[in-house]
Amino acid sequence: MARVLIVGAGLTGSLCAALLRREASSPLRLTVWDKAEDSGGRMTTASSPHNPQSTVDLGAQYITCTPHYAKIHQSFYDELLAGGILKPLTSPIDGMVIKEGDCNFVAPHGVSSISKHYLKQSGADICFRQRVTQINLRNNKWEVSRETGSSEQFDIIVLTMPAPQILQLQGDIANLISECQRQQLESVSYSSRYALGLFYEAGTKIDVPWAGRYITSNPCIRFISIDNKKRNIESSEIGPSLVIHTTVPFGVTYLEHSIEDVQELIFQQLENILPGLPQPVATKCQKWRHSQVTNAAANCLGQMTLHLQPFLVCGGDGFTQSNFDGCITSALCVLEALKNHI
Repeated sequence: MARVLIVGAGLTGSLCAALLRREASSPLRLTVWDKAEDSGGRMTTASSPHNPQSTVDLGAQYITCTPHYAKIHQSFYDELLAGGILKPLTSPIDGMVIKEGDCNFVAPHGVSSISKHYLKQSGADICFRQRVTQINLRNNKWEVSRETGSSEQFDIIVLTMPAPQILQLQGDIANLISECQRQQLESVSYSSRYALGLFYEAGTKIDVPWAGRYITSNPCIRFISIDNKKRNIESSEIGPSLVIHTTVPFGVTYLEHSIEDVQELIFQQLENILPGLPQPVATKCQKWRHSQVTNAAANCLGQMTLHLQPFLVCGGDGFTQSNFDGCITSALCVLEALKNHI
């Protein structure tokens, strides 16, 4: 039975795992490693330490589907809507630009529920807090080393982490990337920002007429969402939760500052926008060094194959575009590249 390692439990990695399970002509042993503490990648959802039902989406806030992708990715949308993993966004988002024909969706159980759905379908062995450090060739297999734990051998590897993290990998992989591929990977660029989640006690009232709001006049804050309101979830037992996304210039300026300092700066600016907010019972500040892709790898068609025998392929939004459909496109391209090997 071929052992397949998928590095990254974000949307591309989790969907790759589900598609491989569905499409493989022979049995596969699927393993997913992620350096984070949970799945979702940049579509991550954080829970309050006081009440796990109180959650905030720290990454993607909602999913916009254009008429083009509504047609070509219809089966994916239909499945997620039928399973209650997505539902139409009906809450008011102040300042949102709506193009004709677009549909917007939210994830009632948090945006990371999409990745969790695909990982469950895949039946993969999933290990978190696993940071891959080296990939070496050993007897026509891949030997993969990680920061903690012993190295393991795999027949096939799918890398779905951001391009700069692929370039940081040590071992034989560094020499297997051609000069042309290295230049393509180096050309992938990302915006940087912070997200701050705030959790409040049950019964707290945040009296604003919107569920989300784009901010255009603040140097620090770009977007605010009252996350439970965004998902149309009102409960007397679960306190409201708020998420603040910073502007990209702020994220770049304070990228190497401490989380505590950044959180304090965001709070100061939040007071100007929503004065008199009550004290949260818990906070979660997330640094997104690699937030959204601003420049994808050219001429890659959704994936980059680094080695054929044994097989090693890279996927993710760095090879397409930084949204839900970009991740689906990449996962399908990875699957197509792998078809002759599974």
